[in-house]
Amino acid sequence: MGKKAVIVGASSGIGQEVTTLLLAEGWTVGVAARRKEKLEEFLTIAPDRVFVEVIDVNSTDAPKELRHLIQVMGGMDLYFHASGIGSLNPKLKDASIEINTVRTNALGWTQMIGEAYRYFAEQGRGHIACITSIAGTKGLSPAPAYSATKAFQQNYLQALEQQAHRRNLDIHFTDIRPGFVKTPLLKDSNAFPMLLSVKSVAKVIVRAIYRKRHVIVIDWRWHILTAFWRRLPRWIWRRFRL
Repeated sequence: MGKKAVIVGASSGIGQEVTTLLLAEGWTVGVAARRKEKLEEFLTIAPDRVFVEVIDVNSTDAPKELRHLIQVMGGMDLYFHASGIGSLNPKLKDASIEINTVRTNALGWTQMIGEAYRYFAEQGRGHIACITSIAGTKGLSPAPAYSATKAFQQNYLQALEQQAHRRNLDIHFTDIRPGFVKTPLLKDSNAFPMLLSVKSVAKVIVRAIYRKRHVIVIDWRWHILTAFWRRLPRWIWRRFRL
């Protein structure tokens, strides 16, 4: 296909699986995360089509490192962001959970998405796809910072999409909202309902990218549930037990 993608958060979970699928379909992929040894495993699959860059999205050097990766790859058609953190904090006892989640999912995320957008604006075309979450549809009491940062991401992508349209830039955006996925992010996955497998979610994501979907909720059960959530009045939602 001759297509080139950068995947941030490629060392595990959804990012790892999407990387594997794109490589199988002939893409050249720049893989980025904090753990170099996990990224280098992709070199055994397609050594001539894999480029490795260690990037911590919270580092001030992260945008520069993204540009370096794009340069050594010889360009980028797709930026896919799968990096993020989240933990339950139902009684808000651990302040560090909230601060670290905001730092990674809001500040770190924004500088990476912003740099990808600026690159595509200079190039005149491109595609930004991002894992947000169904958690961004409402404020969820067990994970306040996580649901808040996911709502932030969804609104930010929508704003950039509107801006790109007004600037006549051929930049596409895909906001990917999975339900609970069995990844290392869910430390006790058995405690979560309607759990989705990583492989099935990754296949849906790749299909959505090819089709240039604007927003996709995975899967149909979560689509129904979040549609219901959005319609609940605030006075009902604050009494809702999660």
